Amino acid sequence: MDFQAGILEDGSPMESLEKQLICPICLEMLSKPVVILPCQHNLCRKCANDVFQAANPYWQSRGSLISGGRFRCPSCRHEVLLDRHGVYGLQRNLLVENIIDIYKQECSSRPLKKGEHPMCKEHEDERINIYCVTCEVPTCSMCKVFGAHKDCEVAPLQTVFQGQKTELNNCISMLVAGNDRIQTIISQLEDSCQSTEENSEAAKRELCARFDALAALLEEKKAELLQRISQEQADKTAFIQSLICQYKEQLEKSSRLVETAIQAAEETGGAAFLMGTGTHKSMLSLPRIVEASKGGRLDKIEQGYESMDAFSVSLDHLTEAVHALDFDPAEEDEEYFDGEEEEVEE
Repeated sequence: MDFQAGILEDGSPMESLEKQLICPICLEMLSKPVVILPCQHNLCRKCANDVFQAANPYWQSRGSLISGGRFRCPSCRHEVLLDRHGVYGLQRNLLVENIIDIYKQECSSRPLKKGEHPMCKEHEDERINIYCVTCEVPTCSMCKVFGAHKDCEVAPLQTVFQGQKTELNNCISMLVAGNDRIQTIISQLEDSCQSTEENSEAAKRELCARFDALAALLEEKKAELLQRISQEQADKTAFIQSLICQYKEQLEKSSRLVETAIQAAEETGGAAFLMGTGTHKSMLSLPRIVEASKGGRLDKIEQGYESMDAFSVSLDHLTEAVHALDFDPAEEDEEYFDGEEEEVEE
């Protein structure tokens, strides 16, 4: 017997009860209801098995080697985990079964009231009890015999109803399974997004570490080269300072000889000048003065001695290398993306 909504008056307690006893998959009264733990929603065992089979295509029977499976409750989308027994491992809701039996007995004891069954508009006393396959509309027997559908192909109304209801249930099961697959893909994409962010942060940290190490190496090399320039500067400066001291000593000696020579030149007595018996002993100082007038033999610096051109460094090749820095091409990644595109196309 088909217990459809509308047998009782609208808004009655029995009608409210009937709505609670409808399976969300087949939209019929629950048959062998099972409890989907832990969300406590009920499904027909057959509907639950259809949803489970659609979500787990490789699970075949209770004797399968696969340990179990999972699917989502069509009412609340809660994920249900099953063992190797599949849907048969779920508990049957005996309380709901008893309520359904009582409800069916109550409904069967109530006679149908006039107007509760659809009547034909052309023949007011005829109930709609057949289905015109040609016109795809429900009709009555009189319309088939004498009316507009006498040349059409017809079928029993209940047969067409059950066929379309079965097709609808199959579509619902496929949609539920499709929703589960979509939810799985969404979860995978969310995980991929999170992994992408984590991998990006790790790549950034590694890149910063490499550049910091390179910068530290450049600083170390710069300090080394600066030290060499400073050492060369100190050596050349010390040598020049030593020459300055030597020339200053020679200048001081030469200045004293100049004074002595000037005083000797002021000597008026020839004998005293030549004999060196004068005040400044001219003949004794004359050889020293003559020797000093010829110039000293002190060291000198070569031309360009102060130049530091030898410490010029060309960084053009390093600059080009820095500009050419890039990430290494990964052929495996390219193949991976090609595979992903093929999957998306499928």
